[in-house]
Amino acid sequence: MLSTAPSTPPTPPPGMPELSPLAVAAEQVAALAGRDAAAVEEGRRLTPELAAEIGESGFARHFVPRRWGGSAGTFTALLESAVQIAETCASAAWCATLYAAHGRLAAYLPEAGQRDLWADGPDVRIAASIVPPQGTAVAEGDGWRIDGQWSFASGIDHADWVLLASRPTGADPREHRIFAVPRADVTVLDTWHTLGLRGTGSNSVTCEGVHVPAHRSFTLADLLPAQPGAARCHQVPYPMVAALMFAAPVLGGARGALREWREATAVRRRVDGRPARETPSAQQVLARSSAQIEAARLLLLQAAQRADGGAVTPLSTAENQRDAAMAADLCVEAVDRLFRTSGIRGQMESDSLQRRWRDVGAAAGHAALGFEAASAAYAGAAYGGHA
Repeated sequence: MLSTAPSTPPTPPPGMPELSPLAVAAEQVAALAGRDAAAVEEGRRLTPELAAEIGESGFARHFVPRRWGGSAGTFTALLESAVQIAETCASAAWCATLYAAHGRLAAYLPEAGQRDLWADGPDVRIAASIVPPQGTAVAEGDGWRIDGQWSFASGIDHADWVLLASRPTGADPREHRIFAVPRADVTVLDTWHTLGLRGTGSNSVTCEGVHVPAHRSFTLADLLPAQPGAARCHQVPYPMVAALMFAAPVLGGARGALREWREATAVRRRVDGRPARETPSAQQVLARSSAQIEAARLLLLQAAQRADGGAVTPLSTAENQRDAAMAADLCVEAVDRLFRTSGIRGQMESDSLQRRWRDVGAAAGHAALGFEAASAAYAGAAYGGHA
């Protein structure tokens, strides 16, 4: 059966700040994710109880503006909490992170649109399919009529709203417009049959002649400039933090894989009777993989701290893209090594290490973590002489 052991957040040393409320919530989410691990994997979506816990424990409201009862929180707190959940279940962490991230995107709606979402409270779970733009959108009355199909809307089965993107007919062909649509107005298609991240329920959705009023729409370009007078989390451009969100579950999955490999190796014996942990090969695997995962953690922590308080420049934005992509690569390499050296036991369906390997590989394969695009962005900023 899948591992159900939840991770436990470290106790702060004397004199250090207490854990954030989101970190405390992450402990509860991780415990429930551990309990429901088999059901999540087999059902290819979160259980209703797990989705409700994620929504009500602070993730959905993490980036919601304070005027609606949200936390307008930090990227560092979200990173640390998502990593903690992913040490138990990468799919739960993926959905928790994206519910938070999509709340940040929805904060760019006009005031009336935000009221539609959050007038009754900030714990609104929002799914999204915004890159690439799909479907069709035609101007109609005071808004748009959207039709078509959108892929990979993670957590859609338990969402209250969904953000969908299209290029409107007759508009500037470069316009990338995002629409906020009630979950009840879309049809979910059972399309999520994957090797990794099975529990994210990233199914497709369809719309047929759904009218979206103007106040429930904004463009991708609106996510680039800072919102005047907004909290810091709404002062950073979308490219500075998008990859960071997707990298957090990768890091947590890798940490979980390392823990399970170390625990298994501690008790395993080789055919000659020697403890596996005493062999040079196992020691080198442990040292190299743990160092790579720790390096990935430091890269992502640095990126989150830049987003929370650093200067927002083309170079710092590109550095965050670079660091998130590199962190994902480091985690994939480390987990590949752990999986290869786990023996036949790691190949068994009953062993959770193979699930870690599948989940980390799937998460790191997201387009936002592609190193080629990150390299191009970084080189453009670095050679451009931006400070």
